[in-house]
Amino acid sequence: MDQLKLNVSLLRQRVPNLTTAARSVGLRPATVSNLCTGKIPVGRAEVRTIAALASLAKCSLDELIIRGEAIEMIETKIKTLDLFAPLAMGGTVGLVARPGMGQLVILGELFHHFKLNGFLTMMIKPNGNYPELQDMLDDVEQVAHSMEEAYGIITRANPDQKIVLAVDREHVLTGKIYELQERLQNEGILHVTTFLVDLKGNVMDEDMPYGPLETLWYFDADLTARRMFPALNPLYSTSSVLEGAHLDQNHLSVQQRAQKLLRRYRELRALVNVKGIAGIPGSEVETYHRGERLEAYLTQPFTVAEPYTGKKGESVSLQDTLNDVQAILNGSWDDAPVESLYFIGRLL
Repeated sequence: MDQLKLNVSLLRQRVPNLTTAARSVGLRPATVSNLCTGKIPVGRAEVRTIAALASLAKCSLDELIIRGEAIEMIETKIKTLDLFAPLAMGGTVGLVARPGMGQLVILGELFHHFKLNGFLTMMIKPNGNYPELQDMLDDVEQVAHSMEEAYGIITRANPDQKIVLAVDREHVLTGKIYELQERLQNEGILHVTTFLVDLKGNVMDEDMPYGPLETLWYFDADLTARRMFPALNPLYSTSSVLEGAHLDQNHLSVQQRAQKLLRRYRELRALVNVKGIAGIPGSEVETYHRGERLEAYLTQPFTVAEPYTGKKGESVSLQDTLNDVQAILNGSWDDAPVESLYFIGRLL
């Protein structure tokens, strides 16, 4: 059977305020968001849901549903991103975080990585004074002050040039970023990967803060409080790249097993925090300690943070991440001290 996915870019263009529109026809915004990112496969969605979305977008089902189109993954070499919510080439990723959760550090690390690997790195400067942006500007090659200026930079670039673009949510609220994306799409420019951030942190309080997305990176308050960076929530973050036909089956298997372990670990951790390790069943102790090790392994030192941490930044290939996570899941590292897994690159 053909792989099915929603035409997310069409939804972005036709229904910019999808949260309100979804509620108006009896759809849950969370369901729509999960369909867009692939967390809920289109083939498992209720017919009435798909029909309602087509009606909102004023399009046919054939226009709304794309069949058999592969989504290329951009390997970031950040373990938790590549494992749980891979970046879709040419897609739009939304970062959901409050200030201080590390979203700009991740963005800075990504732009540093992309610049070294031949991408053109761009930012549309937000209105207002945001000194926290200064640290990442060294790896931003082009700073635009308007959508028109950004359009000019992109269209003048080499046709084969891959581009990453960071945009603040203010341009989502005005709809200008969607207008830019539509203009580029109409001209056949499909290689611009867009990062949407909210420097004010209001996104944490909304169901679909950016509208339809290919990738959602949801930051976690508990991980932030415990200084477990990057503080990406492995259960809420997701990507359309995770749809079966677009992902290596070993990756999908490891990702699902890791999520299952971390979900149970989080439940057990809540009990341990209250009652101590003796407060959980003996049969669950191994699960708890294995989850603890996996969570520690998913921390990672960043190159852009070296001046502050004194720790050398590490990049980890997707294949190394999969091999390491599989080894932890299988118990090969059960005897290793948890402390030895914090803020490392790959396992030795």
